[in-house]
Amino acid sequence: MSDTSGPILAADGTPLKKKLQQTLFRSRARAFGLVFPLLAFIIIAFILPIILLLSQSVWDSRYADLMPESTKAVAGWDSSTPPTEEMAAAMVTDLVQARENKTIGKVATRVNRELSGTRSLFTKTARSAAKLEAPYLGALIDRDEDWGKIETWAAIKVAAKKFNPSYLASAVDMKYNADGTFEREDEGRRIHVKLFWRTLEISFLVTVFTLLLGYPVAYLLSTLPVRTSNLLLILVLLPFWTSLLVRTTAWIAMLQGQGVLNDLFVVFGIATDEDRFSLIYNKTGTLIAMTHILLPFMILPLYSVMKTIPPSYVRAAKSMGARPSTAFWRVYFPQSVPGIGAGALLVFILAIGYYITPALVGGQDGQMISNIIDFHMRRSLNWNLAAALGLVLLVFVLFLFWLYDRIVGIDNMKLG
Repeated sequence: MSDTSGPILAADGTPLKKKLQQTLFRSRARAFGLVFPLLAFIIIAFILPIILLLSQSVWDSRYADLMPESTKAVAGWDSSTPPTEEMAAAMVTDLVQARENKTIGKVATRVNRELSGTRSLFTKTARSAAKLEAPYLGALIDRDEDWGKIETWAAIKVAAKKFNPSYLASAVDMKYNADGTFEREDEGRRIHVKLFWRTLEISFLVTVFTLLLGYPVAYLLSTLPVRTSNLLLILVLLPFWTSLLVRTTAWIAMLQGQGVLNDLFVVFGIATDEDRFSLIYNKTGTLIAMTHILLPFMILPLYSVMKTIPPSYVRAAKSMGARPSTAFWRVYFPQSVPGIGAGALLVFILAIGYYITPALVGGQDGQMISNIIDFHMRRSLNWNLAAALGLVLLVFVLFLFWLYDRIVGIDNMKLG
């Protein structure tokens, strides 16, 4: 009688289990090879630039690289006692070198971000730094009395740190001190937290408005005959064929004081010609324009889910004595919740990063945090603060995404 307790072999004598593992490995390697070009492109063109930009929110080595002597001198300073002669001598040495290397502008800009007004202090002192003689602290104070102030040297000490949380602190209206502590900014300088809350408020309201407007439309599309629903679906997709800038500009013409909407309000007696509604360059204009622009992103997920709900369920509920409203809320609506979740999440994420529409129709009261990020990226050129604001926004969105997963569940979200 033959022994059948050994491993099962393939045709070439290899154990079948090992042969199966080799086949699976080759299949996975082949699949990875097919997606590798796209994966490499995404990493190089998308993920790495984002990581490099966000790293600037906590890393700034400009001052330490360009002013090495003063960086060493202030490292051991306790930031509470008056500056020393050693610190002043190191500063003069660095100023002379920065003047020769034509890097004093970068140095002055970096320190000015910690203490306003220090840019001119550095640039004008650097012009005469080569002529200064010991004692250097007295010479610097004679040149400008700000060199004798502790807050000036405290700003220098903060700027000299390569790993620096000052930008993240500024992003949440806090101030990072030279001794490593944090404190709240003055009342007049607290703008970022207010903008974050306004961004969340506008994004939430836009999500609610698109849901209220989009749900009946999606329900109508899913219950009409196929030919009619396809025609109406083209009308829903029609805005995608028009530039976002054109659509936003059209709302400017409609919402202004002498625009179409106000003219209609006057005709129907809702407003008088002397007392028209202010619908633009404020939060109202931002909400109206963003709701219109993002409405298709709510309708499409809802429609794709509603299309899969069998109409026989509601008819069965009615045949068992349920009223139409009861059949809708008890049978139909719960099955559409996955579409609501998908549409709400999509609209909210898109809304929280919008900046073109608020920039054009929002005015001062309708600006969002993305507009401030754009301002620092293109105008003030403070990329570090822009990166810090972006990092705070990203962390908060990821937190909301985690919260959504815990409450609703990502597995319950459907797109059809």
